[in-house]
Amino acid sequence: MIQVKDIPFVAYPVTEKQRACDFYEGLLGLKQESGGDFPDGFWLEYAVGSATLALSNYWKPAAEPSMGPCVGLEVEDFDGAVARLKEKGVPFSQEVMETPVCHLCVVQDPDGNSLFIHKRKPGHS
Repeated sequence: MIQVKDIPFVAYPVTEKQRACDFYEGLLGLKQESGGDFPDGFWLEYAVGSATLALSNYWKPAAEPSMGPCVGLEVEDFDGAVARLKEKGVPFSQEVMETPVCHLCVVQDPDGNSLFIHKRKPGHS
């Protein structure tokens, strides 16, 4: 039996490098840690806490919108993040909702991939 110990990264297929960078770096404030351009495409990595988010166009045929997994992004200021996303016209596929342990919503990046914007309530880690 294989024993899975950790999730080293989550990878999203994207179609346009600059558009993805504008969204993930410019709007979400992530900092590119590694990656680059290669003969068959590009691969970008962003450290988010102890995890890594990778963006790439290696999926063939060319990356198709909405074919990637969904990742949750824990934010410091949930209301501020929601306001900024709405101000920038980012599509929401799930409006803000509250659970017993968190507040969350689901937005779409420029390629249609889903992202959970998430804020744990005090006492829940």
